[in-house]
Amino acid sequence: MLLGFLALPMSMSGAGVAVPRIGSDLDASGPAAQWVVTAYFLTASSFMLVAGSLGDAIGRRRIYRAGAIAYTLGCVGAALAPNIAVLLAARVLTGLGAAGVMAGGGAILGATFTGAARARAFAAMGTISGLGLALGPSLSGWLVDGLGWRLGFGAFVLPGLILIAGTLLMHETRAETTPRIDVAGAAAFIAGLAALMVAVTQGSSLGWTSPAVLLLLACVALLLTAFVVIERRAANPILNLALLRRRGFMGWLLAAITMSAGFGGVLNFLPSYLQDPVGLTAANAGLVLMLPTLPMMIMPAVGGWLVSKGTSPVLVITAALLAIAGGNALLATLHPATTPLDLAWPLVLLGAGVGLASGIIDAQAMNEVSEKQVGMAAGMLNTVRGTSNALVLGLFGSALITILTGKIGSAELAGQVATGNLPNTADAEFLAWQLTDTWRIVLIALAILCVVAAIATNALVRRPRHR
Repeated sequence: MLLGFLALPMSMSGAGVAVPRIGSDLDASGPAAQWVVTAYFLTASSFMLVAGSLGDAIGRRRIYRAGAIAYTLGCVGAALAPNIAVLLAARVLTGLGAAGVMAGGGAILGATFTGAARARAFAAMGTISGLGLALGPSLSGWLVDGLGWRLGFGAFVLPGLILIAGTLLMHETRAETTPRIDVAGAAAFIAGLAALMVAVTQGSSLGWTSPAVLLLLACVALLLTAFVVIERRAANPILNLALLRRRGFMGWLLAAITMSAGFGGVLNFLPSYLQDPVGLTAANAGLVLMLPTLPMMIMPAVGGWLVSKGTSPVLVITAALLAIAGGNALLATLHPATTPLDLAWPLVLLGAGVGLASGIIDAQAMNEVSEKQVGMAAGMLNTVRGTSNALVLGLFGSALITILTGKIGSAELAGQVATGNLPNTADAEFLAWQLTDTWRIVLIALAILCVVAAIATNALVRRPRHR
């Protein structure tokens, strides 16, 4: 199970390093190139909740195995893709498989372990996931520089095959009663999230008030409203809205969103900035992203240990989210001549915050639900994380391109610059500093949002005092 939570985040975070090279080789830049990363996150987050409920109904091991097969085939397709369209289709299939592996895996762990053992199991999962996220850019950078971006995708075929084989050693688990699958709710949720992502990614190029973007946003509102109506009336909803009425569970969901949002944009866009304008190779840019690795490996276990020794989970999660906010604020000092040493403290602080949060969120959220709802809760947690990552990728990229467009007057050039392909002209230095100023604006805004979310999370997960 832990191998899956290592390989999938690794392939997730590593794709960002390859974006500049993919854009150059396949003649795609701006939003099209960034969809190589976004398509994976969008598909995984869209189907995570579906996979969790399907696992409760037809078997969690079965969903895990189907996900592992789809993930492996997607990695093969991405490595062999002749053009950007085929590459994006392969990334969609990879994301679909990731949904099955992550939702099925989390549900299997939740159903297998209870009490202190569950806390240790999820702490181990958080440690391995953090390690995968941190190592992804480094591994992909070395592969891209040495053997090309195609092997950066193909290298994950072997872990996929091992995951498939590993399902032969697992016991099947499912809910005590077999619920009907909420097909209408699943369709409304997936369509609404897809429309939202398309609107976010196209807003910077078409304009946020363009008819196409406004129509997409209207569709989002309609589809998500339909989803809520369907879930309220469904006998076996894919998302039990009653979970959202639980104050504590909502607090841990907000913490998961903040953790993903506070690190996702930096993890996926910083490698492009480090390659151009900073001038690092793909391998060295990935190496810089190893700076959060050690704290992301250590802090999940530290968080679980602190809680097991009586430290308030409220105190731990508040400190973690504030550390993420501080890391983003410190990172706003970056500049075109920045060095890895300059980025050490911000990235280490970010890694510490993410690691500390990931070590306790799942176990504490599971404590808020009944045993029969662990599959749905695991699916919801992973959906929230995946959706947050997908939206952050879209919003972070759109914010960079939109602000940069206002500074330089060209949406096409802004998209090219934001994805690490500055033109080799006399304006290169000017564009580099405009991109840097844009990064600083986005990072400060993100730090402020993380502080606000930390305060709100603290209020939600704190137990009310009784006389």
